[in-house]
Amino acid sequence: MSNSNEKQIERFVEVRPAMSIQGVGVRTTNEAEAGPLAKIPSLWDRYFQSGLQASLSDKDQAIYALYTDYESDASGAYTLVIGNRMDEGAAAESSDELLQAHVPASKYLVFRTRRGPLMEIVPQVWYEIWSYFEQAEEKRTFTGDYERYDTLQFDPANTVVDVYIAIES
Repeated sequence: MSNSNEKQIERFVEVRPAMSIQGVGVRTTNEAEAGPLAKIPSLWDRYFQSGLQASLSDKDQAIYALYTDYESDASGAYTLVIGNRMDEGAAAESSDELLQAHVPASKYLVFRTRRGPLMEIVPQVWYEIWSYFEQAEEKRTFTGDYERYDTLQFDPANTVVDVYIAIES
């Protein structure tokens, strides 16, 4: 019998083309997010209140949480943009609240979570990522990492999340 707390994270390498994300964003740090002044939960609220999920691309029914504009490494400040992938050539919606972010083409180490409650598996996978890279042969580039949430099969109480970490080729 397996223990439900057992690490069940799958890892694989994938090369992805450049893409653009449009959504709501905030500048923060991992240290700030571990405390009472965390900004990410309210950023998710802003995303869902914005109505952006109604304009998901026909080609990509996913919500992205893009970590970009890193100050340094995992301990520095970064910008998080939660939004949708923009179809190439599509005009961006114009709004004071919406940000556009570009994700360069890159080689990624993808961490796929076990199926479980969103609020449990996402922090768990990030802990695994930080631990993994403390001793990994692969080196993070900090050019743009993202979480991908497939909305076609999305159930916050029982979901799987892929986290793409950009690595050196």
